[in-house]
Amino acid sequence: MKHKLVLLMMLLASGLAIGQVQFEAKVSKDKLGVNERLRVDFEMNQDGDNFNPPPFTNFTVVGGPNQAVSNSWINGKRTYSKTYSYFLAPKSRGNFTIGQAEITIDGNIYKTTPVQVEVTAAVDQPTDGENSEYIASENIHLVAEISNTNPYLNEAITVVYKLYVSPRINVSDWRQLDSPKFSDFWSQNIDIRRLQVENGTYEGEPYRFVVLRKTVLYPQKTGKLNIEPLTLNISVEVPGNRRDIFGNRFYETVDKVVAAGNRVINVKPLPQEGRPADFTGAVGKNLDLEVSTDKNALRATESLQATVKVTGQGNLKLFDLPPLTVPASMEKYEPEYIENVNTTINGMQGSIANQYTLVPQAKGKVPIPPVSFSYFDLNTQSYKTLTSEEILLDVEAAPAGSRARPGSNEAAVAQQVPAATNQFRYIKLNTSLKTVGEAPFMGSALFWTLFLSPLLFIPLVILFGKKRQAKAGDVRGNRIRKADRLARKYLSEAKKNLGDQTKFYESLERALHNYLKAKLHIQTSEMSKERIKELLESKGANAGTVADFNELLRSCEFARYTPASNVAMQQDYDKAVRVISELDKQV
Repeated sequence: MKHKLVLLMMLLASGLAIGQVQFEAKVSKDKLGVNERLRVDFEMNQDGDNFNPPPFTNFTVVGGPNQAVSNSWINGKRTYSKTYSYFLAPKSRGNFTIGQAEITIDGNIYKTTPVQVEVTAAVDQPTDGENSEYIASENIHLVAEISNTNPYLNEAITVVYKLYVSPRINVSDWRQLDSPKFSDFWSQNIDIRRLQVENGTYEGEPYRFVVLRKTVLYPQKTGKLNIEPLTLNISVEVPGNRRDIFGNRFYETVDKVVAAGNRVINVKPLPQEGRPADFTGAVGKNLDLEVSTDKNALRATESLQATVKVTGQGNLKLFDLPPLTVPASMEKYEPEYIENVNTTINGMQGSIANQYTLVPQAKGKVPIPPVSFSYFDLNTQSYKTLTSEEILLDVEAAPAGSRARPGSNEAAVAQQVPAATNQFRYIKLNTSLKTVGEAPFMGSALFWTLFLSPLLFIPLVILFGKKRQAKAGDVRGNRIRKADRLARKYLSEAKKNLGDQTKFYESLERALHNYLKAKLHIQTSEMSKERIKELLESKGANAGTVADFNELLRSCEFARYTPASNVAMQQDYDKAVRVISELDKQV
């Protein structure tokens, strides 16, 4: 009976121990937007093996698994906790179940309880767990700034894409994933030759920003038009919890996809009231009409050039120029289109023109009627009509032998034919030709020049030889020149990367190491600062120069963790040139 009681107590203790094992799933929220992140923790109070997470079918794992262990003793009582954490991004809206995770503890398999999560439409201000992905999303923003969200049809608007980056993070690289199509617009990108970092604010907080792209749009439809987003994939350096020996944080690089978001503009139609009959869709500011000819007096059957030109700011490439009308006695050819338009941030500006070739067929005063041109003026928001002056051409009779256009009132102008006996009167039959004499080569100026020219080179050869010997004997000067060439050879790559902190200091460090390899014949693994100092001083290098060299190496190491200005990079480059040059003279 006593043995049975002991056995029963052992079984109860064993069952109690098994019942004390806790393994559960916890979520940061049970309801989230499709643009938010969900944190799932699988927590246990005893250590186990063979952890098997659920499949996360309706989510994308953007972070994890992260493992955290806590083990503490309080008043002689041990508290243990082990957690596996995942960061999930929902793929779509709906009600989803996070399945069971499994763990083996003391030979027994334990499973978590399934967790229900509701995913709703995107929220305005997403909140997530504290992971690198979330920190990157909270500190980087791509914004599309539109100059006018309520323009007229064919009025220029500008879309400027700015990337705002918080000082708490860094951007190491970016590439374009998707570009807006602008299907309902005439569009043209403005070239940005060099990206420039500027200081500004985003939602009241200090940010740095870069203008990535500028696009000029001319809406071609009325009503609400959608401007598609620009999407980028950006490599973001996020500070972590680890620090180096100098107390600087280590950075973790994550890839973040950011988009400028869809923008909608409301395009107003041009007013019908007061619209001229000859209006062809021109919209702009301060447009001007000019009709001109290259000559006002000419003979019949001769040609002239007439130009109809519109200048100013507006949709110059998107409307037709008014036609030029001429009298029936003048022949008109198809015009040549001439375009001199420059697209800036304010839209198109410049001039467009049609150049006609005209040929009058009859003598007299021939008028070119006035030309009218109508456009919608954005300054006054009304239609304006411009009219040119009438041009009067003074056409004289056609030259002898020319033929008028069929159907004209002028007949051909006859030319008197000379008599047969005189028809060759302008050709000279008797000539007085003289023989051209050829002087002999021997004794000529060319002969003596070629004969004496080798003698002139003898003093030059002697002078060049003396200078070469003097230069070869200048040992100190040659060492200085050689040192400068060597310094610039190793530092040429670093000079090309001035302005790019990461590439510059990588090139600078590589140049310093390559110089030591060539000079001291040592490998990179032997390049400790003490070893470098010992070798250089043993070869006669100045202690101050050696200290400057090691200080440059430290600058290259610090640049991996701390930002550096362009001025600091230029100073380090100049210092490197000087130090390498001095070392080459001393060693």
